[in-house]
Amino acid sequence: MGRGRKRRGRSISGLLLLDKPSGVTSNAALQEVKRLFYAAKAGHTGSLDPLATGVLPLCFGEATKFSKYLLNAEKTYRAVIVLGATSDTDDADGSVVWQSKTDQLHDKTIVRALDGLTGEQMQVPPMYSALKVNGQRLYELARQGIEIEREAREVNVHQLELQRIVRSNFGNLQLSKACEQAQTVSASFAEERAIEIEVTLVVSKGTYIRSLAAELGARLGVGGYLGGLVRTKVGSLALQDTVSLEALRGMKEADELEQMDHLLTPTVSFLSHMPHLMLDEHTGYYLKQGNPVQVPNSPLEGEVCLTMEDGEFIGVGMIDDSGRVAPKRLVSQSSQYE
Repeated sequence: MGRGRKRRGRSISGLLLLDKPSGVTSNAALQEVKRLFYAAKAGHTGSLDPLATGVLPLCFGEATKFSKYLLNAEKTYRAVIVLGATSDTDDADGSVVWQSKTDQLHDKTIVRALDGLTGEQMQVPPMYSALKVNGQRLYELARQGIEIEREAREVNVHQLELQRIVRSNFGNLQLSKACEQAQTVSASFAEERAIEIEVTLVVSKGTYIRSLAAELGARLGVGGYLGGLVRTKVGSLALQDTVSLEALRGMKEADELEQMDHLLTPTVSFLSHMPHLMLDEHTGYYLKQGNPVQVPNSPLEGEVCLTMEDGEFIGVGMIDDSGRVAPKRLVSQSSQYE
């Protein structure tokens, strides 16, 4: 095996729940947190738009091997949708390109349109997204004025609940750039009526909330864009358990590395959706060597989370055709914090 460059940083493992601030990309937040922890290896589990705030799970060390289980988890959001205008990015970070009156819209009409957005559906990823096509992110092409054909993907809006409807004028909205620019599109637009609706959503992976906002505006005939977004849950991981970048910076400045490390939760914490199997010393030894093993009371199929009798997390297994537990993804034997 050739000699690779030694990875700099501390060999730590586990999961950190970050409350990503608005105006920061997910990757920028990841890189700063990685520096603060002086971690050798880290990754996030699916991007949040720069506009959005909320739950951004960051995996360190061995936990990165299992990040796909968070990437595939359903997400819960709290969103503000502005009706009465469209944005070239479908959110409040873009420029307003069209305006419309909303006086004719009744609350019942909005509720009916929202109901029509739930369930399984095909959604075309927006050009202003982090999705890669031929190695290039779509938003990079969009900023160059290039639009390419995107294949629609199946998504599922499991739940969508209306929280409130607020009617105001655009001059009173304090959301962000799109609202400010709306006032300059025409001299009278600041006095036009706008509608802000706040909704909570539970959606499958890969669902773009900005696209749902634009779709709602199109169905109502008045235009719409995403005015604000907070991700409140990723699977069972919730916003109330997050830590802010500001808090981490303060801990780092105070040289509280040990306290920072205590913020990391074990990898097994985000595999709660799987059946858990406990292996004895003999069975665990053979599975760690890559061998399928027989474990009493195993499920008949699917993936399982594997721990030893002393609580050590050893990885994820798969029930094979003969009913044995085969190793699928195991932690390194030298890892420190599982």
